[in-house]
Amino acid sequence: MSIIAQHAELFLILACVFGFFMAWGIGANDVANAMGTSVGSGAITITQAVIIAGIFEFLGAWLAGGEVTQTISGGLIRPEVFADTPQLLVYGMLAALLGAGCFLLLTSTLGMPVSTGQSIVGGILGFALVSVGTEPINWAEIGKIVASWIASPIIAGTLAFLLFESIRRLVLNHDNPAEGARRYIPFYVFLAGFVICLVTLVKGLSHVGLELSTPMSILGAVILGIVAAVISRLLLNRVQLLDTHQRSDRYRNVERVFGFAQVFTAATMAFAHGSNDVANAVGPVAAIINVLNNPGQIGGESELAAWVLVLGGVGIVFGLATYGHRVIRTIGAKITSLTPTRGFSAELAAATTVVLATWFGIPVSTTQTLVGGVLGVGLARGIRALDLSVLGRVFLGWLLTLPGAALFTAVFYFILRAVFG
Repeated sequence: MSIIAQHAELFLILACVFGFFMAWGIGANDVANAMGTSVGSGAITITQAVIIAGIFEFLGAWLAGGEVTQTISGGLIRPEVFADTPQLLVYGMLAALLGAGCFLLLTSTLGMPVSTGQSIVGGILGFALVSVGTEPINWAEIGKIVASWIASPIIAGTLAFLLFESIRRLVLNHDNPAEGARRYIPFYVFLAGFVICLVTLVKGLSHVGLELSTPMSILGAVILGIVAAVISRLLLNRVQLLDTHQRSDRYRNVERVFGFAQVFTAATMAFAHGSNDVANAVGPVAAIINVLNNPGQIGGESELAAWVLVLGGVGIVFGLATYGHRVIRTIGAKITSLTPTRGFSAELAAATTVVLATWFGIPVSTTQTLVGGVLGVGLARGIRALDLSVLGRVFLGWLLTLPGAALFTAVFYFILRAVFG
C-alpha cells in the first residue's frame, strides 16, 4: 500500500490543522495590518475591528478568494514533477504551512508586520529546493509575484498621497470643513464600494453558483456603489457636529465625520484582505487535497472546495481576535501619527490595490500595500512625520521573511519525511 493511501486520513487532518494554524498567523499579523489604521486613528476599537474583520474577512475569503488560491496551489511550482513521488508534494505543502505559520508566530510576538504572502511563497520555495532542486519552480510566476511586491506599496502609497491631497483641498481647506466632508465623503465611499463590488461580481460569485458577464458586473458595481454612497450621505446627515466657534473645532468635526466613513473603509480593507490572503493558508491545503484524491494524476490546478475557504476565513478571524493587538500598535501608531482622514486615505488606497491584484490573481502583500499607504499619507505631511527607526525595523522584517520561512519549512520537511518515510 502506498504512503498516500496508508495515511490519507492523517494527511487530511494535518492539512486542516496546519492550514488553520497558518490562517491564525495571517490573522495575528496581516489582519492586524488591515485593521491597524482604523484602530490607530481612533475610528474603531479593537473589539469593533474583530467584529468587522470577522464578517468581511470571511466574506472576502468565501466569495472572492478562489482566484489567488489557484495561483498558490498550482502556480508557484509544477506539481507534475512529483508524479512519481506524490507523497513528497504532500510533505512539502504540510511543511510550508507549518514553517510559514511558525515564522508568523515569531514575528507577531515581536510585533513585526511581515508579509504572509512572502512567508508561504518562501515556504513553498524552501521545500522545493531541498526536495528536488529548482526543476519544479515556476520562475515566471515567481517573478510576477516578486514584481507585485515592489509595485504594490508604490501604487498604494501614490494613491494614498493623492487621496489625502484631494481631502486636504476639497475638505480641510473648505470654508466649512465639516460641510465639505458631508459633501465629498459619499464620492469616496462610492469609489470604495465600486471597487469591492466589481471584483466580487466579476470573480467571486461563481463559488455560490452565480456568474455574470463583465458589462453586467460593471453595471451592478456602479449601482451598488451608488447605494453605498447614498447610505453614507444619510448616515452623515445624522452625525452631531461640535460647536465651530473655535477654529480647532472645525477640524475636529471633519475627523469625526471621517471616523464614521473609516468604518466603511475598514470593512473594504477586510474584504480585500480576505479575498487575497486566504490563499496563503488554503492554497497548499487545496493542493494536498488534490493529491490525496488523485495521487496518480497530479496536475497544475487544484480543485477548491468551499469548506476549505471557510476554514481559512475562520482561522484568520481567530488569529486577529487572540493575537493581533501586537502588530496593530506598530501599524496604527508607531510609523506615523494617524487621524481618521489619514487612515481613511491609507485604507482606501491599500484596499483598492489589493482588490485589483485579486482580480488579476496576483498574491500581493497586504502588509507592504498598507505600509505603502501609511507612508503615502505620512509623506504628504513631510518626511519628519515618519518614524524612520520603526520603518527600518519593518523593512528588516520584510528582508528576513523569505529566507526565514524557507528555513523553518526545510526543517519541518525533513522531519515529516523522516516520520512517514
